[in-house]
Amino acid sequence: QVQLVESGGGLVQAGGSLRLSCAASGYSFSMYHMAWFRQAPGKERESVAIITWSGGTADYADSVKGRFTISTDNAKNTVYLQMNSLKPEDTAVYYCAAIRSWAYWQTKENYEYWGQGTQVTVSS
Repeated sequence: QVQLVESGGGLVQAGGSLRLSCAASGYSFSMYHMAWFRQAPGKERESVAIITWSGGTADYADSVKGRFTISTDNAKNTVYLQMNSLKPEDTAVYYCAAIRSWAYWQTKENYEYWGQGTQVTVSS
């Protein structure tokens, strides 16, 4: 049974930091890249960052470059999203997801597995 379980969301003031975690189980981790998406109320789910399971390569949406960092801990089968310099527009439900192909990673329809999401709220 495939499970992606996010944690670490919460309420933070603008300029603050949060670290999200996503624990994966039930599938062959090395066959998938891991990504974070987010969805704000009334908006489409959008890509945030992606990383190879080995942790060697990452990519980011322009809106978070320089502020967010994605990383992995293979021993724990966990992916992290370190979010710094948070802005009110970062408020959303954050999801982790798994994809086999790096190409078109920003397209949510290409993902096979999704977590349930964790709420991040940034106050001004």
